[in-house]
Amino acid sequence: MRLPRAFVGACLMLLLALPVLAPAFAVEPSEMLPDPALEARAREISRELRCVVCQNQSVDDSNAEVAHDIRRAVRERLVAGDSDSQVLDYMVARYGDYVLLKPPFRMRTLILWLGAPLVLLLGGLGIWRAALRRPPTAAPTPLSEEEKKKVEALLDSKEGVIPSEARDL
Repeated sequence: MRLPRAFVGACLMLLLALPVLAPAFAVEPSEMLPDPALEARAREISRELRCVVCQNQSVDDSNAEVAHDIRRAVRERLVAGDSDSQVLDYMVARYGDYVLLKPPFRMRTLILWLGAPLVLLLGGLGIWRAALRRPPTAAPTPLSEEEKKKVEALLDSKEGVIPSEARDL
């Protein structure tokens, strides 16, 4: 039994949309602030903060328990009257520069900024050096006269195999 194309297409679209919609469900309704302007600020700050247990996922997108705690702390600080920069400074004081998705460029964060390009550079140099050390491939040896005759005979025959030499192949 074949499924209608429209049904299959709708299922495919739903599957493709789920990862896009997942971050919208990370913030629970109980966490949201009643003031829409304050909630918008809290969401913006949460997008700038990294979940400390997730891999490069913002606190706003994460469902981890720590992310819930950080979102709750951000909202508490905003309700207390802190500015956006004060909230970010509080989070950095508590978790370190790692909590920022875009950490400032300082000597302490140098490895965060230069680590990936340095690994790429060293990897590229290693591949280049390995390619230089690789022995050159030998040029193919030309066919002997006997081999040329066999190839010509095979190409000229209708079936592709010379009956007298079929045993040798």
